[in-house]
Amino acid sequence: MRILNEISTIPTRVDEVNTLALDDPDLSRYPVAYIIEVGWWEMTDSEAEALRAYIQKGGFVIVDDFKVGGGIGGGGWEQFAANMRRVLPEARFFDLDASHPVFHSFFEIDSFDIIPQAYNTGRPVFRGLFEDNDPRGRLQMIVNYNTDVSQFWEWSSTGFRPIDETNEAYKLGVNYVMYGLTR
Repeated sequence: MRILNEISTIPTRVDEVNTLALDDPDLSRYPVAYIIEVGWWEMTDSEAEALRAYIQKGGFVIVDDFKVGGGIGGGGWEQFAANMRRVLPEARFFDLDASHPVFHSFFEIDSFDIIPQAYNTGRPVFRGLFEDNDPRGRLQMIVNYNTDVSQFWEWSSTGFRPIDETNEAYKLGVNYVMYGLTR
């Protein structure tokens, strides 16, 4: 939020955290929702219904800190996909490449080779959920799969992660929020 405050005129709040359940009516006050660690997520019927309404009304969802199944922390894509079928039964996820507008909504991200990996092996995978399953349409959800981009935000002031990698992670986050606010 501090970076958005510095590089844009978007009013941000850096002194409060808004942690909401998916079925909290206040979720609709926020155009962008950020969800982490969904690999072992157990969603209630109420949460599935509320997330469906949020997405269909124009909310943009960022999913991060999502590891390959069986790794540290548990579940993987199958658990997440099962929950998402409860939210939007007909929805399909599409792998994104660096040409998608979300990667160009503020900063230019032309390659995924710059995306840092904290403790996952392999390349990060970016998947999108689109309105009407049309990859040319509105991106409703972006999934950072096999990566934990937010770890670089979280630890950026500690020196635990290299500055260059932290900067690239911030670029992704800024792009996601800008995309979510402008589409």
